[in-house]
Amino acid sequence: VQLQASGGGLVQAGGSLRLSCAASGSIFSISTMGWFRQAPGKEREVVAAISWSGGSTEYSESVKGRFTILRDNAKNTGYLQMDSLKPEDTAVYYCAVSRGSIYYMRAHSQADSWGQGTLVTVSS
Repeated sequence: VQLQASGGGLVQAGGSLRLSCAASGSIFSISTMGWFRQAPGKEREVVAAISWSGGSTEYSESVKGRFTILRDNAKNTGYLQMDSLKPEDTAVYYCAVSRGSIYYMRAHSQADSWGQGTLVTVSS
């Protein structure tokens, strides 16, 4: 599966952005999908994950209550709605899919296929 992330940009603290991840291939609809981020000088971290059906989600503590992960399998597209953005959310964001569960993705920060990153910059 090939993934194309988009929607990054510059936003002021407190603002919102919506990232999109367009996938090719039918495997997307049966795969766990996740959003990861990597800030300069920091390790990559999983931000959110969603099960293939969309029925289960997992979030990192740093974004819980502010970010929402969504997917539309009919459109082969996933989303990350980011609200109440903070300067510490500044990072390159990546979408990814996995054959494993959302819990495995959350615990191990691993995925099988990755999209290119999209830069999110939050100014104070």
